[in-house]
Amino acid sequence: MSALTDDSRCPCGLGEPYGVCCGRFHRGAATAPTAELLMRSRFSAFAVGDTAYLTKTWHPKTRPAGLALDPGQRWTFLEILGKTGGGLLEIEGTVEFRAHYRQDRRPGSMHENSRFVRIDGQWIYVASAD
Repeated sequence: MSALTDDSRCPCGLGEPYGVCCGRFHRGAATAPTAELLMRSRFSAFAVGDTAYLTKTWHPKTRPAGLALDPGQRWTFLEILGKTGGGLLEIEGTVEFRAHYRQDRRPGSMHENSRFVRIDGQWIYVASAD
């Protein structure tokens, strides 16, 4: 996990400062307007260790009872590989991504095609669409 300031580059990969990018979602000052931005903000939450945000943006039917992040795993960058739906006027979408990390000084990555739904105007992560 890393400590970021609002002026740090956001881990999500958009190149914006954390405070005006994913940090505003993590603080609750705004909600992600698209499924892709929710995916990016969730990646950033993993990078900064924000389990409260991850839990809040996880569908209650698929959310784990507890969420403990591995302190030895450092999420390094995110690649968006594709997406379907998930736009401003839609209620469902998928985002395919590859999330890169380092663990025990070794690089690794995970690939997923995530499914998102919008409930009461808020995008939430449901589960892997694979």
